Amino acid sequence: MSEQTAPPQPPQARLAQMATGFILSRLVYTAASLGIADHLASGPKSAAEVAAPTGCDAVSLGRFMRTLTNFGILTLSDDGRFSLTPLGEPLRSDAAGSVRSSILTMAGQWMWQAWEAFPSTVKTGAPAMDMVFGMPAFDWLAQHPDEARRFSETMVAVHGAEPPAVAAAYDFSSCRLIVDVGGASGNLLGHVLAAHSQPRGVLFDLPQAMTDASARLQALGVADRVTIQGGDAFDSVPPGADAYLLSHVIHDWNEDKCLIILRNCRAAMTPTSRLLLIELVLREGNAPGFGRSDMVMMALTGGAERTAREFASLLARAGLTMTRVLPTTTSASIVEAQSA
Repeated sequence: MSEQTAPPQPPQARLAQMATGFILSRLVYTAASLGIADHLASGPKSAAEVAAPTGCDAVSLGRFMRTLTNFGILTLSDDGRFSLTPLGEPLRSDAAGSVRSSILTMAGQWMWQAWEAFPSTVKTGAPAMDMVFGMPAFDWLAQHPDEARRFSETMVAVHGAEPPAVAAAYDFSSCRLIVDVGGASGNLLGHVLAAHSQPRGVLFDLPQAMTDASARLQALGVADRVTIQGGDAFDSVPPGADAYLLSHVIHDWNEDKCLIILRNCRAAMTPTSRLLLIELVLREGNAPGFGRSDMVMMALTGGAERTAREFASLLARAGLTMTRVLPTTTSASIVEAQSA
């Protein structure tokens, strides 16, 4: 007899499940904040054994850890000891591809507070971050170095597969000079130069954003081919490059601020320069895409994810022509433009 499939959920049940999604978010955040995975890294333990080093009530912790087994993060043996599953392993601080910092950022208290104000963002168009904290997101992060460090680690983790994918998807072989505008850690520029031996690079960003860049470029073996140059893309960008990279920069800002950056790039470009925006590209119409990320930008920075048509319009207003949208093996695409 063929295996029966579960009947589809009625709309009411699906909507109720969506409405309670925050519960799972808080469970995963609590597991990360308590370091549960780190305490289980050496092997199975009972809740009582984990309670003391985490400062938790043993009974409450046992119920919490048992609940994590419902989501495949932990397993519970017959002798009452908990173990990490493959899904739970990346919660370890020392795991390859650890997401602990990412979870502490994406489900952390400041994010929680910002999302609480999201209905007001939809009503007014003002970023929730600004309403809750009285300042833009990047200004707030500049005043909270620990959160800023975690945020930077989160961006590397979230976009970690993109740099090699961009380097493989686009032909940089004819470039002599590549400028990475807002390149922060240098991860993207480093991977591009590691894959293409001819170009040299300029890593351009605010000085405080590039504190870890030298070590990363050294690790990628390209430090001798990169000039690290501090500056503000809202003022100007280094001139005369063959390619300008802006990775997840444009989505951070509203249209007026995007135009300032893009026009500064346009002013720095030669007639043959190419501008490469590495961004999520929303699908047109009802096709499922990256709407959740678009809402994150609306809530936190006042920025936006855009469709290809919206990118073309924005670029045209800056005196640039979109020439193509090139997919990569990741969710990000390369939006290529030249001077109009």
